[in-house]
Amino acid sequence: MRLELQNISKLVKGDPHISDVSLSLDAGTINILLGPTLAGKTTLLRLMAGLERPTSGRLLVDGHDVTGVPVQKRNVAMVYQQFINYPNLSVFENIASPLRIAGLPKPEIESKVHKVADLLQLVDTLKRKPQELSGGQQQRIALARALVKEAGLVLLDEPLANLDYKLREELRKELPKIFSQTGAIFVYATTEPSEALLLGGNTATLHEGRVSQFGPTIDVFRRPDNLTTARVFSDPPLNTLPIAKKNNVLVFKDQVRIPINGRLAEIADGDYTIGVRPYHLYLKAAEGTAAVAGEVTVTEITGSNSYVHVDIGGIRWVAFARGIHEYEIGTSIQVYVDPTLFYIFDTSGKLVHAPALPEGR
Repeated sequence: MRLELQNISKLVKGDPHISDVSLSLDAGTINILLGPTLAGKTTLLRLMAGLERPTSGRLLVDGHDVTGVPVQKRNVAMVYQQFINYPNLSVFENIASPLRIAGLPKPEIESKVHKVADLLQLVDTLKRKPQELSGGQQQRIALARALVKEAGLVLLDEPLANLDYKLREELRKELPKIFSQTGAIFVYATTEPSEALLLGGNTATLHEGRVSQFGPTIDVFRRPDNLTTARVFSDPPLNTLPIAKKNNVLVFKDQVRIPINGRLAEIADGDYTIGVRPYHLYLKAAEGTAAVAGEVTVTEITGSNSYVHVDIGGIRWVAFARGIHEYEIGTSIQVYVDPTLFYIFDTSGKLVHAPALPEGR
């Protein structure tokens, strides 16, 4: 199966919710829609499913136009953030429900339910009711009900968002293995860059209804085409700073002067925006780093890590640091940057320089 979106747009009361989206998704792939709340992820999933019709553009399945075909006539399954199970039915009957509606014979239903229950580690729960199970198991039931249909397209709308941290982490680790065994097209919507990286596959970054980049997840993360993609694919937020390159120095107001050399020095003089990931912002000097002066606005301590927020000439930066680092609000501080780890974007937001990152960075 191959799903193609060709110049898809969706207007709601004249407001653009999706704008000129084109994607090609192949069987056996995991495809992540990554973007903040209201980026258009759910609308795009509903358009793929046939729950909504685009204002313009076409959807093709294996080359056939299905733009106006309703969801009931498509080979599609969907799992929502608010997982829904039938409380009065056993786990077996919950999973079997779409097969019974389709009129499959009993032996085939038995076989398919046990196959997917085994895949999702639900075999021992088939006789129980959903309320007797954990949140993670209940989400597995909803996922099993989608998979048992053997749909060619499976759409997942932030399916782990309502689970606690431990359950989310357990399912995140299991899902890529589960997905790889089905051969379907999976489209998984999330707001979390870490989730996209864990799932792998391909990622489309969304912002205000537009896809800013699509490709292998790790490539999109490591080499964003533009500033929008870099911001979407960064949590905590990407640190940015408008700078002017003058000869071999990057300058911001009278406060920041960062000497550069090598590949960076070859960039034409002019105005740019630098992007620095929070874990490439250091609290201690190291070889090759330059100091940037600022003022602490808040410190978040999460136990083994700290997030130190620093005001750099009216622009907020966040440094991620291992260990506990306590600073009083208003403390003058120097943070340190390694220019070789800068992303540099021109005034239109297009990437002009990406760091040659070694593995693990």
